[in-house]
Amino acid sequence: MSGLPVLSLIVFTPLLGVAALLFVPGANHRLIRWVALLAALVSLGFSLFLLGYDPAGAEFQFREDLPWISAFGIRYQLGVDGMSAVLVLLTTVLSVVSILYSWGPIQMRVKEYYAAMLLLMAGMLGVFVALDLFVFYVFWELSLIPMYLVIGIWGGPQRIYATVKFVIYTLVGSLLMLVAILAVVIANANLPGGTFTFSYEALRGAPFPDLLQAGAFIAFGLAFAIKVPMWPFHTWLPDAHVEAPTAGSIILAGVLLKLGGYGFLRFSLPLLPDAAHSFAPLMIGLSLIAIMYGALVAMVQPDLKKLIAYSSVSHMGFVMLGAFVFNTQGLQGAIFQMVSHGITTGALFLLVGVIYERTHDRLISHMGGLNARLPACAALFGLFIFASIGLPGLSGFVGEFLVMLGAFQYSPWVAAWAMLVVIASAVYMLWMFQRAFFAVPSDWMRRAWGGLRDLTRVEWLSLAPLVVLVVALGVYPAPVLEATAGPVQRILEAVQSAAGLNLIAWPW
Repeated sequence: MSGLPVLSLIVFTPLLGVAALLFVPGANHRLIRWVALLAALVSLGFSLFLLGYDPAGAEFQFREDLPWISAFGIRYQLGVDGMSAVLVLLTTVLSVVSILYSWGPIQMRVKEYYAAMLLLMAGMLGVFVALDLFVFYVFWELSLIPMYLVIGIWGGPQRIYATVKFVIYTLVGSLLMLVAILAVVIANANLPGGTFTFSYEALRGAPFPDLLQAGAFIAFGLAFAIKVPMWPFHTWLPDAHVEAPTAGSIILAGVLLKLGGYGFLRFSLPLLPDAAHSFAPLMIGLSLIAIMYGALVAMVQPDLKKLIAYSSVSHMGFVMLGAFVFNTQGLQGAIFQMVSHGITTGALFLLVGVIYERTHDRLISHMGGLNARLPACAALFGLFIFASIGLPGLSGFVGEFLVMLGAFQYSPWVAAWAMLVVIASAVYMLWMFQRAFFAVPSDWMRRAWGGLRDLTRVEWLSLAPLVVLVVALGVYPAPVLEATAGPVQRILEAVQSAAGLNLIAWPW
């Protein structure tokens, strides 16, 4: 099996599923669903090979390297380190969960829907395994198109507005990133002994001039900040979440936001360490604003889905804070927080979808007493809320604790600010949980929600892997921490040895 192109199989199996769907009659919804699920499951099966990643071995493993567009130095280069391996596993798990959950809610244009979901899965997986910047950009753009379709066709009443906003934001960011990629490649070719190449490994460590580093970091940073999303580039996210179908929200929160965090950690920091060192105070400041802003806005949301969407802005702020404090605890906490947030927030959006499918309502004020009617749903909702607010023993605690520890090493004041938000997040999440599930229902609620059915078999199967992961990673986080230790150390070696840019001197 050593010669098996594992990464290509992981990425392109969903595309084979799309090809297979072309030959399935559009009216045969049952067969369409099984073909899509089988393609996602096979990709998940191949991704399990990445559990054999050796943290003590080579930096990038399961490598594939073939010539593609030789005239421009572009090669089909794939490989994973510990960071990308855990994100690939997260993507395949959440993709299977999303496709399985969609069996009930999606009844219109079923064939096109599952084709879009499989195409989206392939694009996201390609981003995490690409070691050539041009290949990375192709997969990055590929992930935009199917999400545009998923929201625009199967979304809510305001789906067109949300879709246009999503596309404008992300497309602007993508174009800026393309400019940055070309600038870095051309600058490398102009260095003494340099070559025209898009290889990440060849470009990493190149002594780019200060002005180029500053400009490229800003361009890369805007593209990744929009995707995270960081304040003030976050405004597309709540609209996209609210209008997206449930599976779209799961993937959007669970994986697509992680593309931005991954981009910072994989490209912005190692390729442009001097700029990263100089811009770190600004990035930390924006992260702290996002952490507090997301929590305060979430606290006053009447819509259950929008509340969870704004909580994502706050939680991803923790990821960016950990990434830019430049110590081992902060960086490992950032990566772990990405994984944990993908699991917990994906599960919360799934459970919101369960409630909406039954009530066709998301207003928290209309949901009193749901615990008596949906006891299993309430229990799992509580589990993932406690994970989201960082209860010890669940996955959310590990990431937040490590980020807080790293922030304290950077500055006790920064850590104190972040700790206030941890308390605030517990307040608004538990208050929402109490109002939705345990408040005394009015007479019309009793009449309207009296016949609600609890979780179905498909919903249980969709939630089961997320329940296992949120508990397992909370009790025993060592596999993820051990796998990411090497990538974290290499990022630190790059940025801690950086001298910073002579172009920037922050007043603070």
